[in-house]
Amino acid sequence: MLDIKYIRDNTERVKKAVHQKNAQIDIDRLLHLDSEKRQLQYDFDHRRAHQKKISKEIPLMKKSGEDTTNVLNEMQTLAAELKSISNNITNLSETIEQIMIGIPNTPHPSVPEGQSEQDNVIDKDVNSIPEDNKSADYRKHHIIAEQLGLIDLIRGAKITGSGFPVYKGQGAQLERALSNFMLDFHCHNHNYQEVAVPFVVNRKAMTGTGQLPKLEDDMYHIDQDDLFLIPTGEVPVTNIFANEILPYSVLPAKFVTLTPCFRREAGSYGKDTKGLQRIHQFNKVELVRFVQPADSYAALEEMVNEAETILDALNLPYRRTLLCAGDMSFASAKTYDLEVWAPGARKFLEVSSLSNFEDFQARRASIRFRDDKGTVRFLHTLNGSGLATPRTFIAILENYQNPDGSVTVPQVLRKYMDGRDKITGI
Repeated sequence: MLDIKYIRDNTERVKKAVHQKNAQIDIDRLLHLDSEKRQLQYDFDHRRAHQKKISKEIPLMKKSGEDTTNVLNEMQTLAAELKSISNNITNLSETIEQIMIGIPNTPHPSVPEGQSEQDNVIDKDVNSIPEDNKSADYRKHHIIAEQLGLIDLIRGAKITGSGFPVYKGQGAQLERALSNFMLDFHCHNHNYQEVAVPFVVNRKAMTGTGQLPKLEDDMYHIDQDDLFLIPTGEVPVTNIFANEILPYSVLPAKFVTLTPCFRREAGSYGKDTKGLQRIHQFNKVELVRFVQPADSYAALEEMVNEAETILDALNLPYRRTLLCAGDMSFASAKTYDLEVWAPGARKFLEVSSLSNFEDFQARRASIRFRDDKGTVRFLHTLNGSGLATPRTFIAILENYQNPDGSVTVPQVLRKYMDGRDKITGI
């Protein structure tokens, strides 16, 4: 959530962000309501001060024998007026809150203009793709997985529905190896603290990180308890510190978690539905940081590098993309995507999205810190995938496939797969 003072002082920038992120918010109406509320608050404070002053004089008037009838009647009228003004302020505050919860974060000045992924900027290419890797001879991952018996989409659909895969045998082992490797790497090499968090969260937590109210249709909701299956580990981990004031000495706080992620992907029917490219349940290693405001953009660059080291260790070709304003999430101020090359699909697939939210989530979730001068301030939150496993799984199958039908296991994963150097199927 943005600070109302920030909106007053940066009205045109906020209006531009609303347009860029396709939000339907009337900023002029918000500012009119805010002005009305401030005027009412001024009237309330003025009348309340007068009420306190007269209330102190009444005992003195009585003591001196003066008639207080008119004064008491005035106080009775004033009390009713104060109650009415207070109710109006409360109603206006609720309306303002409802509007403000729907205002997206404003993009950082370094974010490129644009309305869609077509306007994103390729920021870095890594491990150039060999020419033969671009040929049509490479099999797609779902064909490899079927031939080797690594996943079972049909039985997954029978159990739950389309988009809920069953990993089998060496496929399940590879999925687990990826998760364990990433967790170990981030804990040992990047000093993250691992946390295991709930996979179900309440409405307040979802609102705090910005998934609600905008994205409710994309979420799996448990009606009876008004709870949600998490769309990402970002939600429970960020809310660990909700409604808390942290000492500055604990910052930066760095957490990593492995969770399943559940997304309905409303409106995406028919898009990349083959295999594991677009599924409704998948595992992801998530990085979350809580930092002092002055440190957040340096922290973002560090997190991007940390996620890239996973792809470097797996020796996969990838690129880094800086998202334009219109392609960023509702809550993000700046986002990088990491996209791995899949030669079978003959395209890049996103495996990580890393964002700085500045104080946007912290305001919504009331996460603050006391700085070295004792001032209580909102901190900055950041998060990103380190990495999502399904498309990393895809990239390994397609980049490491062999002519004999097997798949070579990347060196760094072999200790997690009983020393196996090839996936040969069951």
